[in-house]
Amino acid sequence: MNTDFGLVVPMANEEKDFEPFIASLTSVLDKLQCGRVYFVVDNVSKDRTPDVCRELSLRDERFVTVWAPENRNVVDAYIRGYKEALRNGHELIIEMDAGLSHNPETIPLFLDALKNGYQCAFGSRFVQGGSIKDSTWKRKLLSKGGTIASNILLGSRMSDMTSGFQGFHRSIVEKFISYKLLSKAHFYQTELRYLLRKTRYIEIPIQYKAPSPSVSQKSILNSVYILLHYFFLRIKFKAPAIT
Repeated sequence: MNTDFGLVVPMANEEKDFEPFIASLTSVLDKLQCGRVYFVVDNVSKDRTPDVCRELSLRDERFVTVWAPENRNVVDAYIRGYKEALRNGHELIIEMDAGLSHNPETIPLFLDALKNGYQCAFGSRFVQGGSIKDSTWKRKLLSKGGTIASNILLGSRMSDMTSGFQGFHRSIVEKFISYKLLSKAHFYQTELRYLLRKTRYIEIPIQYKAPSPSVSQKSILNSVYILLHYFFLRIKFKAPAIT
């Protein structure tokens, strides 16, 4: 495989797990012999995450540290990373979390899917071969329950509507970064999958582990508001879509 791609990774308080994550990611890049990683860092980090990212960027040009103090939330971080990847000409762009929540070894599966006719490749913990490990039952319930609620209320049909491991063709990214997304937190993943439901997509089995132990009440309220917003648009036959 010799496909150039950009990898967007928001980084916040990742110093503790930085080295094992980078070791795994570097191994994948070495095997692929291509790819550039965009670390998006901002003022959220209270540890040395910005420093260790910059130090790696100085040692290895495949890793680019994007300093974005203007970010107001995690959605801003994702979008800033996508803009950097677009600016640098990548045709395929993948988004993943740091800290080994997502396994870098799965990246080639996303690239294969995008090379073989799919516009979008969505990571799924709930298809055959996918899993959630080292997580509380409450977090698992939120992930699975969020998917069920979204599919019922929004009419989507994906097995996993809340995962953050996903990849796109450049043409798709160009469309959704200019769309006025309502999400301020991690429901962004669900909103994006809903809006892209009419594209040519495939779900890729992923193994997800060690997520944060809780989700803030503010984030949950934002998710409920957005879910109901799109539900009411749907019943009014005004459901939006990005194609």
